This record gives sequence, structure tokens and C-alpha cells, in this order.
Amino acid sequence: MSSPTSKQILGQFITSLSMKQPTPGGGAAAAIGGAIGGAAAQMAAAYTQRKKDKESGAAAKAEQLISIIDLEKYLQAADDDAVAYTDLQRTWKDSNMSFEEKKDIEVRALAVPTSLLERCHEDVMSIKIFLPHCNTNITSDAKVGIHQLAGAARAAFQTVMVNSPSDEEKFRLKGLLKEIREVEDEILHLE
Repeated sequence: MSSPTSKQILGQFITSLSMKQPTPGGGAAAAIGGAIGGAAAQMAAAYTQRKKDKESGAAAKAEQLISIIDLEKYLQAADDDAVAYTDLQRTWKDSNMSFEEKKDIEVRALAVPTSLLERCHEDVMSIKIFLPHCNTNITSDAKVGIHQLAGAARAAFQTVMVNSPSDEEKFRLKGLLKEIREVEDEILHLE
């Protein structure tokens, strides 16, 4: 098996993703996209540490954003996706697997992209709160973070959908995606 996604350098990951092999796949791509979005937003927060940012309280809001966005969780989600998919493949091939074990694996396979979508939503909302306090010379990078996270959330939703969520769960997750889209529309001045 190849090295965990979180330990590959970007070029290796992209090459590995492009190959005809089960993992990494779309779920890992979504997670890495989320990590890149989170990192862009953290960079904008890191640049909001000037003397005037400290005096206005913006630096404290920036530190809060940096502490909220957990890049390691995005990288871990890429690895978790590979494990979940490998386990899911076993359910298709192992005729001796118990019904309970198969259901547990299916639940985990659905939980990974669901958690990723929820994390993207939370981070987009946190960046939205931070934006009015962001160093005005770098707000574009905070917005890049929002757009990257929005794409990662939509990509995670596609992975959710192949795992057959309930109608209620689809409705709930679509609601989170709509909230993310509203933030994107607002920062793009589309409303």
C-alpha cells in the first residue's frame, strides 16, 4: 500500500490521485482541498497581527480563527477516506462477512465525508465572522479559503451521496451547502 495521504508531498499525492487505483480517491481530494482552503484562511489571519490589529482586537479574532481551523483533521480525513473505502471494498467481496460488520463499515464510510462536509461548513462560517476584522491587504486570501472549503464541501457531498445517506441526512447536508453558497455569493457580491 502507498504511504498515507497526509505524509505525501503534494506532487506525489496528485500523481497518485490521477492513477487507476482505488485510493486516494475523491474523498481524499476533497479533504486535501479543505486543508488548502483552511491554510489560506490561516495565512490571512497570521497577517492580521500588526500593532493596529492588536489594538483593535482584530489580532485576537485572527488568533481565534487560527485555533479553530484544524488542518491536521483535514489531512487525517484524507487517510480516513482511504481506510473507509478499502473496508467498503471488502464488503463487496467477502461473502462470509456478517451483516453487522458490513453495516458498521457502511456507517463509517458515510461518516468520513459527512464529517468533512460539516468541518468545511464550520470553518467557512468562522472565516465569515473573521473577514470584517481581517487585514484589508489580505482579505482575498481569506476569501480563497472560503472558496476552497466550499469546493471541498461540495466534493465531500458527492462522496456522501455514493454512500446512500437517508433522505433526512441529504436534506440536512444540502442545507449546510446552501449556507456555504450564501457566504460565497455574499463575498462575490452576487446577491
